Amino acid sequence: MATRRGLLGGALAFACLPLPARSRSFEKLKAEGILRVAVYRDFEPWSWRDATGKLSGIDVDLAGAIALQLGLKLTVVDFLADEDVGDDLRNMVWRGSLVGGDVYDVMMHVPVDRAFAKENDRAVIGAPYYREGFLMACGLDTDCEVPPPQLKGRKLAAELDSIPDFYLSGSFGGVLRGDVSHLMSGAAAIDAVKQGKADAVLATRAQVEHAMTSGAERMKVRKGPLPALPSPGWDVGVAVKDDARDLADQLDQMMATFRKDGTVDAILRRYGVTPHGPLSV
Repeated sequence: MATRRGLLGGALAFACLPLPARSRSFEKLKAEGILRVAVYRDFEPWSWRDATGKLSGIDVDLAGAIALQLGLKLTVVDFLADEDVGDDLRNMVWRGSLVGGDVYDVMMHVPVDRAFAKENDRAVIGAPYYREGFLMACGLDTDCEVPPPQLKGRKLAAELDSIPDFYLSGSFGGVLRGDVSHLMSGAAAIDAVKQGKADAVLATRAQVEHAMTSGAERMKVRKGPLPALPSPGWDVGVAVKDDARDLADQLDQMMATFRKDGTVDAILRRYGVTPHGPLSV
């Protein structure tokens, strides 16, 4: 049986947890004139800081287009990814971090998936703008079209604890596990091939295509499909807090217009990424 002291301790611990922050209504956003948007840090080509320290990327430009359409001034913050996207939604959209971080009106680059949305019902997820997938790229002296097990003995690179990492390390009986270097980002894994430190990399399609804009002379992209790849791809959209459904409706309508009028495609192509329309529309 729990002691009174234990119950009191539990109550105090609960009381110390930060309460979920209340979002700003769309009317309040218009009145204050500022749209606050959260993007991932060091996530090229979606959001990263260039040599001058300025935030750049597809998600940053798209956030700018959203703010412009709403007639609001844009404030963008980049944040470090937590253990999973559910944690990121909690920290950036509906509660704030345990160390007192702010919440933001919109979070970019959220998977648009019914099951994921059901598991994270404190956020409203929608307004898809891209269909992500994976590509393999290889150094010029590596045959990129062979069945993956034939890459045994080659130096392979992937982002640590990502689907590419799990695929290369665990598929085909784990035959490639000892050949995989686990790097801190997809961009770092791609750079390893560019610099001749790795022979092949598996990363997201957007990361590989963006890298090819300045690395086509050092890399080539696999044309054939990857067998037994565990992910068929996913739609990417935005998230707001669950009590900001008026803003969510605005974003859904706006993104549909941006997909039709070429705004999204133009931003993607600016970074060398081929437009792929989301399936969840």
